[in-house]
Amino acid sequence: MKITFKIFSLLCLILASSCTKDFEEINTNPNAPNNVQPSLLLRQVLYDFGEQMSYEGFVAGDLLSQHRTALDFNLFDRHALKSPQLGGNPWPIFYTNLRDNQIILEQAQSVNTYAVYEGPALLLKAYMTAGLTDIFGDVPYSEAFNGVNGTVTPRYDLQEHIYLNEDGILDNIDKGIAAIEAYNDVIPLDGDILFNGDLNAWITFGNSLKIKQLLRISNKVDVSLEMQAIFESGNYFTANSQNAIFNFTNTDPNSFRLAQLRVGDFNNFVLSETMENVLKNLNDTRIRQFFRPTENSNGIEFEGLINGIDASTTSIELASLSLAGTAFREDTSSLDANFLTAWETYFNLAEAAERGIINADPQSLYETGVALAFEYWQTELPSDYLSGAAAYNAIGTSPIEQIVTQKWIAQIINGYEGWIEWKRTGFPTFLDVQSSLNGGLIPIRMPYPSEEEALNNENYQQAATATNGNSLDTPVWWDE
Repeated sequence: MKITFKIFSLLCLILASSCTKDFEEINTNPNAPNNVQPSLLLRQVLYDFGEQMSYEGFVAGDLLSQHRTALDFNLFDRHALKSPQLGGNPWPIFYTNLRDNQIILEQAQSVNTYAVYEGPALLLKAYMTAGLTDIFGDVPYSEAFNGVNGTVTPRYDLQEHIYLNEDGILDNIDKGIAAIEAYNDVIPLDGDILFNGDLNAWITFGNSLKIKQLLRISNKVDVSLEMQAIFESGNYFTANSQNAIFNFTNTDPNSFRLAQLRVGDFNNFVLSETMENVLKNLNDTRIRQFFRPTENSNGIEFEGLINGIDASTTSIELASLSLAGTAFREDTSSLDANFLTAWETYFNLAEAAERGIINADPQSLYETGVALAFEYWQTELPSDYLSGAAAYNAIGTSPIEQIVTQKWIAQIINGYEGWIEWKRTGFPTFLDVQSSLNGGLIPIRMPYPSEEEALNNENYQQAATATNGNSLDTPVWWDE
């Protein structure tokens, strides 16, 4: 009996020891490894962010920017932004990819063989952070990407600090460029679907990004010396061949997501009246690339619809409205996930020159931007386009209006950017939505998602108080 008990006790001890030894392995999710090769993670971050924000830009951003109108499931189009439907919740897209990018950055700063990833990771952090804070304002930042080793309820940083403090947007751009310039090893940058591992292209991207973000805060900070220096260096995007983009395909799973969804979802989005007015007033031939003629007009007429209809009381005939062009469904190989481009850079420089921030010829920069934007959207630039209503000094417009409007046109599918530029400048002129759920006001910030109130309540409450109850009508710092 004693022998039996001793044997049983020994077996229990061995079993307990084995369980303890394997506890960490058993309780580790093999599908969510702690250590991932940075090349795989970089590819994942670039593709996931580009693909998801392209979809978001179409189904939600383009509604805010009045490029498109939604026929049904359109609470977002009526500016009930706290009620995302087919889209309208970019918050988790930013934070998921910023956290994955932080893993790349930390690996690059701690493992010598991964050092090549430091510069691109810093630039991507700056790029994604800028998009996040320009949409929402104050957001969790300095404590937001260390949930494994730190807090899971990060405080909200002021947008001003996110832009200007150490390890903020502008500082990370400078550090990213410096890290690339200092890199002298031969290990390549794998997983780079934007520039195929070309580190010099990442430096050019960094300079182009800095031009964009400096212009965005130029109403708050004197940015002239920094922007002039970049302009004089000439090391920014000057041709579409340099663009920070990747191409969609015509086949799953890498086609544009709207091509993969049911036709009813695709047909829910039509040309907006605002976009129709702008393109027709400019005699802009890109309308045929962006949209289809109405079915009722036998391929001749383009017709838009006012944003924010009340679908329960408004009768709509789809055949009398213009749907999105074939590039967004039948031939998505002609469509890009767009991070930053030469045409946007030239429009940013043109505005900086017109405002006296840099010493340059704004009209020349503007006209180059227009030509690049037409080329990007695979449309021949009409010979008389820049001498007509789209001329730099056309009667009835201002140069700033012309510049920003042209940038806004080309930002279709990057609709959040078009909306951000509108709230920064007031151009182009947006129409009042037909049946507003925001008191008739066009929102100037996106609301914090309900998940923040539930999971990060104390910090959320402080941020909500600072935005008048998480109001859509409270300007972000650079827009005050």
